[in-house]
Amino acid sequence: MAAVVGTEAAAGAGSRPGVGVREDRKAATRQQIQRATLDLIEDQGLEAVTVGRIAERAGISERTFFRYFGSKEAAAVPGQADLTAALVGAELPPGPPGRILQELTSVSRARFAAEVEHYEFRRISRVLLQEPKLLQVVTRQELDLVEALSASLVERGLLSPLRALLVAEMVACTWRVAWQCFAREEAAGRPADPLDLFEAAVADLAEIAAGAGPAGRQPQS
Repeated sequence: MAAVVGTEAAAGAGSRPGVGVREDRKAATRQQIQRATLDLIEDQGLEAVTVGRIAERAGISERTFFRYFGSKEAAAVPGQADLTAALVGAELPPGPPGRILQELTSVSRARFAAEVEHYEFRRISRVLLQEPKLLQVVTRQELDLVEALSASLVERGLLSPLRALLVAEMVACTWRVAWQCFAREEAAGRPADPLDLFEAAVADLAEIAAGAGPAGRQPQS
């Protein structure tokens, strides 16, 4: 591992292509850790799996494991941390709540596509159905996402606290519903494309919200 670190440091000190190589290696290591985690959970169950066993299976040290993930659960379902960082870090021009929701949905869409491409999304969906504790982890991650995103929107003066919370919940809801529907289709043995389900969730949520406003209520300033 020392040789790898040395190579990465030299690359990072040079041109931008070197930075790209370093990021590719980091992404490959993350995937390697996740595959090892899922392998062990599928074989032994979540409770029997330890970080030490994951590190051994992935061919890394425990210290390296914790540079990428905070726990074995996070290694199994890592997508939310990346999504939260992308949403909170997104550049958003001032505008009405609907426009801000559209911008955030675009960010979420890109992260969703990246997760489908880079993570073991089919295996994650199956493991989530088998391991209720992992569902609790995902729920906690979603709550953290909503809290972080809504706080960011308020701090930047983009939305009131109420609207910021509603927008954050809608972003999280779209992500969750798309994955839940995909997991159910997989469990039923029906072919499904998670990206299509994400688009369907976005469209259906917009349609439902459009007809849900109370009659006669004046828009909030």
